[in-house]
This record gives sequence, structure tokens and C-alpha cells, in this order.
Amino acid sequence: MDIIKLNAIDSTNSYLLNLSRAVHLEDPTIVITNNQTKGRGQHGTSWQSVPQQSLLFSMFKRFEDLPSNKIPNITYAVSLGLENAFKKYKIPNITIKWPNDIMSRSKKMAGILIENQIKQGNVVSSVIGLGINVNEKKFKSLPQATSMLLATGNKFDLNEVLQLVIEEILIQLTKLDKGEYADLKIKYETSLFRKDMISVFEVKNGYRFNGKIKGVNEIGKIVIENENEILNSYQLKEIKMLF
Repeated sequence: MDIIKLNAIDSTNSYLLNLSRAVHLEDPTIVITNNQTKGRGQHGTSWQSVPQQSLLFSMFKRFEDLPSNKIPNITYAVSLGLENAFKKYKIPNITIKWPNDIMSRSKKMAGILIENQIKQGNVVSSVIGLGINVNEKKFKSLPQATSMLLATGNKFDLNEVLQLVIEEILIQLTKLDKGEYADLKIKYETSLFRKDMISVFEVKNGYRFNGKIKGVNEIGKIVIENENEILNSYQLKEIKMLF
């Protein structure tokens, strides 16, 4: 694979997206930086990071014959790849907070931002951005954040973590080429944070209710069972879990 290392950049996803439009990229191509000044999360949120202590990188990946209605499976594959890598490092209590945060002991350790390029109804390529808290010891104004170091008490080599994470993600992404969508969905649902546990949710108008996460539907929306045992599905920004 090609790995491009940058000392500082506003966003590795933005850089890689622009590069993919200008030149033909090897599959996969990785862009990694020591310092990301304008890291992006889902729907305009930001990703905070500490230089030399976090892993901040983006991966360009091509696909063949991947229908656009299977886009949620990219998130499933990347999330499961991260989960598998963390398990190999013996990070405790790893779960996936829908749709794309990786948790350890109910605290966020990694986040994913995926941007897809679609032509004639198929996903032709994706830029997969990842932020991983590796060796941070504290987080300013982020009580629900953690790092691999805080979770285990051990310091990690950033390059080794990068290599393992990439390997595990690519293993899961090959399942898309094989059409193993059902398997990815089932494993993703099994790993969902607070699945089948009573949690408090808040919808856009401020209304709060108790419910249980039951899984995701075919287009990637989260499925929640309310107190009346009625199932409803929600997309990102329509609902928030309070925990």
C-alpha cells in the first residue's frame, strides 16, 4: 500500500479526497498526519486530537460492484476491523456506539468518518477517516473520552497500531467484494453499545423516552424498542442516547 506522511494538515479526509480527484491512487492509499488542525466528524462535528499521541489517518479504498444501497456495510466493516484490532491489544469492554464510534468501558476511544464516491448507482471508492486515541493521559472537557493507554495502562507504538488497524480493516472490507453483507450486519449488531439494555433517548424536539437498541435496519438506521414494545428506526441526528 502507499502511505503518505504529512507533518500537519487541516483534514486527512479532505486532502485524500482532493488527491483522488487529481491523480490515480493505488488501492489502498493511506494519508497520515502528526497534527490535524481541522479534523472532521460526522455531520459537521469536529475531532479533537493531541499531536504525537493520537493516530489520525485516512484510507482510500476502491470497490467493484458495490451497490449504493449497501453503503452501511462499509461502516460495519471498518467498525469491526477496529474492534478486532483493539481486541488483539486486549483493550477491555470494546463496543461500537452507533453508527461509528468505538468504545471501551463506555468511553469513546476512536471515531470514523466515511465519504463515498458513487457512479451509476455503485460505490466506486471511499475515503475512510479514522481518529484513534492511543497514548493520551487526559482529555480537556471530554469526560466521555478514553485512550488505549488509559484503558490498559500500557503505552503503544503508533506505527504498530497503525499497521494492525489497517490490516484488520482491510480483512473486513474484502467481505464486501464477496457479498458477505448479512454476516457483517449481524456481527456489527452483536457489538452495539448498550444493545438490549434500557437507555434514555432524546429526539429532536427534546422528548425523552426509555428504550432498548435492537439493531440496525437495512439502510443503516438504528432500531429502538420503546416502553410500549414498539420498534422505531432513526437516522443520525434524529436521536441521541443519554447515558
